Amino acid sequence: MLRRLGLLTAAVINAVSRIAFQFALPVLLFTGTGGVDFYSLGDVSYLVAGIACTLTIFSFSWLYGWWRNIPRRQLGVFVQASFRSNLAIVGIALCIAAYGDQGVALAALPIAILTALYNILAVIVLNSNNEGSRSISSFALGMLRNPLLLGIGLGAIASLLRWPVPDPVRSFAWAISTYYMPLALVCIGGAMNLESLRSSAAMTWEAVAWRLCFSPAVGVAIALSMGVSGAPLGVLFLLLASPVANASFVMVVAAKADERFAANVIVLTTLFSIVTITGGFFVLSVLGLVDG
Repeated sequence: MLRRLGLLTAAVINAVSRIAFQFALPVLLFTGTGGVDFYSLGDVSYLVAGIACTLTIFSFSWLYGWWRNIPRRQLGVFVQASFRSNLAIVGIALCIAAYGDQGVALAALPIAILTALYNILAVIVLNSNNEGSRSISSFALGMLRNPLLLGIGLGAIASLLRWPVPDPVRSFAWAISTYYMPLALVCIGGAMNLESLRSSAAMTWEAVAWRLCFSPAVGVAIALSMGVSGAPLGVLFLLLASPVANASFVMVVAAKADERFAANVIVLTTLFSIVTITGGFFVLSVLGLVDG
């Protein structure tokens, strides 16, 4: 609505996205990672399953995109949408709703580790399919300069050295999450284009299927093969079944890839995840594989 009224222009959307990518999200990731106690970890089989699932979906969705002959400007967006779920907002909220404090404790480490992995893989796939050098050194330099990875890295260092995140930083991160990130969501809605959605319907729906169906199914299958069950399996499913992460849009804009395609997939996966997450968790509960 704001875009049609002329109040939300492309310049505003790009500016908000740049601030989110370079400043707001790194602060949130630093605070979240800094709060993880890496010295008191128990059984992390469900985390290993999540990592294995991410790498599997990343590899096979890229191969599928090549086979499908997806244009390069959209291929990176497609692959990122396939493996990257909204851990820090939707995922953690679902875990809290299902398991309360236990859900927070179980989800903290996967969110920190998978967020770092997501950003590394996103830098690789977006850089290789869009502007910039595609050499190994450029990938490494791009990751070292990535503000999201810097935030996670600094948070991990603080946690390992047992340095508590200062209260002012926590308060500031809460303010960003409460007031700024909703503005970023408004910009994602403003970037959505129904005309482009109709013209690329097949590819868009394929990306939705990869994110909401294939990825959580692969994650659950891997976890079950490793003997994971109960609350850890439930938390893993809720994290992997979440819609495409909002941060993916920010990285797409930074890489100058197809931002309209990215916005469309984010909105559609957010809408249809209501059905897929509820149905999937219900099936796992009926089969007695998860608690809740």
